[in-house]
Amino acid sequence: MGTNFESSYHLCQLAHPLLKASGYGNIVFISSIAGLKSFPFSSVYASSKGAMNQFTKNVALELAKDNIRANAVAPGFVKTELLDFILESLDEGSKIIEATKPKTMAGRTGEPKDISGMVAFLCLPAASYITGQIITIDGGYTI
Repeated sequence: MGTNFESSYHLCQLAHPLLKASGYGNIVFISSIAGLKSFPFSSVYASSKGAMNQFTKNVALELAKDNIRANAVAPGFVKTELLDFILESLDEGSKIIEATKPKTMAGRTGEPKDISGMVAFLCLPAASYITGQIITIDGGYTI
């Protein structure tokens, strides 16, 4: 909870005056589809991401008066150190990951660049009408 949720909360508190003073601000949280869907062995992680999803919506509502937008990106399975840790730590870790591939319309595990592109887009003026959203980037897994 401290790493995934509380740190985001405190960073928003610190950044708010600076974003407000700039006249336009944008916050993008990194959530997870685990905050939207149940997975084995992830109760605490999923709870922290679910809290972040609701926090995103409330921050968007509360900071809109200051011209600050807030959104979250909720990646699916992405080739990261966390995924490597899961694969190495759990006896069934690789089975869980392999079982997701047929359910993923893209047919592959995500890459960090798949996520960074959306984060960059959300920071552009072209995304100025998007706020309070939880955007899944999971290759179609959650459909």
